Amino acid sequence: MNFAEREILRIVMEKVPNIVILASGSGTNAENIIRWSQNRGTYRIAAVMSNRKDAYVLTRAENLGVPYCTFTASEFRNGTLTYNGESRRLTDVLEELGTDCIILAGFLLKVPDYLIEAYPERILNIHPALLPSYGGKGMYGGHVHQAVIAAGEKESGITIHIVDKQYDHGKTIYQARCTVTPEDTPETLFAKVHELERAYPEVIEKYISQL
Repeated sequence: MNFAEREILRIVMEKVPNIVILASGSGTNAENIIRWSQNRGTYRIAAVMSNRKDAYVLTRAENLGVPYCTFTASEFRNGTLTYNGESRRLTDVLEELGTDCIILAGFLLKVPDYLIEAYPERILNIHPALLPSYGGKGMYGGHVHQAVIAAGEKESGITIHIVDKQYDHGKTIYQARCTVTPEDTPETLFAKVHELERAYPEVIEKYISQL
């Protein structure tokens, strides 16, 4: 690659949107998003952040060469965290990372107003049900699938939406559906829904390309 080609590549890369992922658990969706970004180059994962120091998503980030850090629930609410050994404002760290969008991938804390105001319509979440049904506080993971089955629903799915100041409430930008049979258990329904979640990286790409 000659100098001119390297300069063109540098200019293109500088224009690629930067994404920060917030996750609380295993991180399968986060890994899918990271791998998509590394394979396609249409957005860059600047960092993975978690409210749990033992979350496996941090191991996934390390294995894939993505920087990561953690914060407590209290720090998140107050807008601070320890970053590179220093107490910093979260919004300052996000700005330093050049963050264009924030992606929630199995993140269980409610996003504070200060963060929504700093990134209006630039925070996305994926929910394992067809909102507006089966959303709200306490509705995550197996709790959602158990509620769907208990209600005798014939279908479920995923909803990807813009985060606003209420739980699972913002504008829907994508939904996908799957059938729920009388034989389904929360575990089998989880597997069906989890398969639909593979769409998340592409939906992110399409959304941020319009910003």
